Amino acid sequence: MDIEVIYQDEDVMVVEKPAGVVVFPEGQTTENTLIDALILEYPELKNAGEAPRYGVVHRLDKGTSGLLLVAKTPEALIFLQKQFKNRTVEKKYKALASGQIKEHWGTIHTLIGRAKNDPRKQKAYPLDQELPGLREAITQYNVLERFDEYTLIDVQIKTGRKHQIRCHLAYIRHPVAGDGLYGFKDSPTPEGLERQFLHASYLKIETPSGQIKEFNSDLPEDLKSILITLGKK
Repeated sequence: MDIEVIYQDEDVMVVEKPAGVVVFPEGQTTENTLIDALILEYPELKNAGEAPRYGVVHRLDKGTSGLLLVAKTPEALIFLQKQFKNRTVEKKYKALASGQIKEHWGTIHTLIGRAKNDPRKQKAYPLDQELPGLREAITQYNVLERFDEYTLIDVQIKTGRKHQIRCHLAYIRHPVAGDGLYGFKDSPTPEGLERQFLHASYLKIETPSGQIKEFNSDLPEDLKSILITLGKK
């Protein structure tokens, strides 16, 4: 597995995660993961944190592509995790939502917890719900382009809950195109799309050395081709 490293210094590494790759092993995972591939080339990453995630600072779902941050030292891992906890990291995604989102921009603010009827999924609840295990989740979006049956949006998450974007877009009845877990039975899927249309496109952090770094990632070819096809219809 060839993982593109787009930036690294003595403390941190930013890589391009391909779609279809698990970030680190969990549960019954037996396939090669992104961290496995990185450790083969950079064995020192084993010293950054504990197995199985080692220096991985945050996760991306298997079907999601884009920017992923990896710490190279234990000190860098703690430093970066603190930024995520304090919500000072900026993370943006490009997503193709099913249906026409009427508003030009919006905020989805709910509680999120594991779905009772399907342990693979998360579920969004109104803020006044008082159930154990629920955590606040905030997602902001703005519309980039509209198609007949879809809306391309720029998404910024203020919290980092599991499946947050996928769960929140399903909550407002506009699930991510191609999302087999959160999509509805009548959700359309663009011809040729073989995974969820979700890409981590922007990351802004402070490095342990005190520098502010910004990273951008273009849509991969498989997602670009979908937009080209939709634009021709």
